[in-house]
Amino acid sequence: MGVDPVHTVQAQVRRQQRLDALCAATLRALSARREVHARGPHWYAGDAALPSFAPHLHPQVQHKPQAEVHALAVQVAYPIPLVFSPVPQSLGTVSLPDAATMVSFRGAADGIALRLRFSDTQLHRQRRPERPMARRVFDVLEQYRAESLVPAQWPGVRSNMSARFKAWSHAFVAARLHESAQGLLLLTVAQIGRARVTGEPVDEALEDMLEATRFGLVPHIGHALAALRRSRHDQAIYAQHALAIAQVVADLADGASRAAGKADKTVADDKEEEDAWLQIWVDFEAGEESGFASALDARDAQPDAVHSYRVFSTRYDREVHTTDLVRAAQLQELRSQLDESVRTSSVSAARLARRLQALLALPQIDGWESAQDSGYIDGSRLAQLVAKPDEHRVFRLPQRTPRADVALTLLLDCSGSMKQHMDKLAPMVDLLARALDMAGMATEVLGYTTNTWNGGRVMRDWRRAAKPAQPGRLNELCHMVFKDSSQPWRRSKQGLAALLKADMFRECVDGEALRWAAERLRGQDAERRILVVFSDGSPMDGATVLANDTHYLDRDLQHSARQLEREADISLCAVGLGLDLSAYFARSTVLDLQNQTVAQAMGDVLGLLARARRQ
Repeated sequence: MGVDPVHTVQAQVRRQQRLDALCAATLRALSARREVHARGPHWYAGDAALPSFAPHLHPQVQHKPQAEVHALAVQVAYPIPLVFSPVPQSLGTVSLPDAATMVSFRGAADGIALRLRFSDTQLHRQRRPERPMARRVFDVLEQYRAESLVPAQWPGVRSNMSARFKAWSHAFVAARLHESAQGLLLLTVAQIGRARVTGEPVDEALEDMLEATRFGLVPHIGHALAALRRSRHDQAIYAQHALAIAQVVADLADGASRAAGKADKTVADDKEEEDAWLQIWVDFEAGEESGFASALDARDAQPDAVHSYRVFSTRYDREVHTTDLVRAAQLQELRSQLDESVRTSSVSAARLARRLQALLALPQIDGWESAQDSGYIDGSRLAQLVAKPDEHRVFRLPQRTPRADVALTLLLDCSGSMKQHMDKLAPMVDLLARALDMAGMATEVLGYTTNTWNGGRVMRDWRRAAKPAQPGRLNELCHMVFKDSSQPWRRSKQGLAALLKADMFRECVDGEALRWAAERLRGQDAERRILVVFSDGSPMDGATVLANDTHYLDRDLQHSARQLEREADISLCAVGLGLDLSAYFARSTVLDLQNQTVAQAMGDVLGLLARARRQ
């Protein structure tokens, strides 16, 4: 029997999210840093992204071949590297984390926790060398020092970290990164350095492979290497010996390159050679200076510690109701198509309304039930105690009825790539809007796109202004209202039909749209507010990206989402259509509308709302 790719993908994402949460809780407990949390493939302390620290702190999910899982499932499962940037051992396969992988992730979290607990970041940065290879080795040696300080009463932590380092070592060899002179040198330094500092032996399976390189290396670094363990309780003294080792290793690595006939290689050649083993010997040091770490995917851009977002011009931006964008006759035709899609979805709006009522409503006192055998004494019935001493029904109980004092906004990405999802998403949105209306909850359906492609009139004005550097957002925003919160579903059904008018979908600026939707939501009189974002990718506006940098809009979306989550007056969650949005949003789920029915997808959305309710 074949494997359902939808369930495989979604199960993997959920298992990964639970594993991330477990590692984050462990990391906070061991490091005594309550502000540490995971966001997609990165770790943060508050708003500041944590550096890589060391390559073995980046575990990978162990993959097992599953021929039945098609290419789409792989694309959904790995649109962005998972936490710690995992490297698939066999491309084109997916699986759930096994026990060994969970230990490996725990070991990485334990190692990061000890680094945060026992290492002085400021001192480390002051002593850090400039040369990339030396800096890399210096970072790793400091990580070994932190791991060697694990308290004796934490044997499980020590075991987890040892298992993680062993797994990384074998992955390094399995990837054949040790076959170059430089790779073998780095592997040898990593093995003997950790063994010396922590007192744990080198893996027996690697000893023969490392013997010759170790024999040639020890005369150069033996004295400093011996001093590492003696000085591990004093970071400043330890750093002196670590720096000496790092400089020697960098010199030897350069010598190995010259011996291989690459003395006259260019900077591009250096980069090409380094990329061969970059995925395992992870290096994010550039991110410490620029405010965001470099990553394997553009969507992994991390926000600046001090966020700066600019808009070149708002002159052409507009907020418009979709009934003003589409002819009435065409809206009527699109409404007929949408009604047919809703009918064939086999989802009952009334039943959905009851589920939403049970999910989001809170019990509130609505009157009293008198003549009860227990409860609060009912003063109006005390006379019965005199007239009928045997009468005990003189109490009353509060009558509780569920009341959904909730305002909910559905914010839809209306970029060009969303056209492929609208045949399934439009009936989902229509059903949700109708069911929420039946459940007595204020509901808005909003969308965001641009008025034109490639900047339009804003780009023209920028060119006329002699193209000033870093102009900020360079396009005309179009924020669309499909359904206003003040209107019931029946009066808004024509506007919702515009979801099927695909030629309105262009580019997307997500961060500003998120702030716009949140501001409208705050204007509604409700006890609780929920904002659900539907999107199939990262922000993209060609003009803005070309005039600023690749991650400009990504950083703004991450900053906007994080700001909303901190303020906590709005429960923010996201639905990724074929994409895991956890790099942007703390609460998210993944749908594969090409392989799911509307009913199945609706169940996943309700599960996400249940998580938002628990905020």
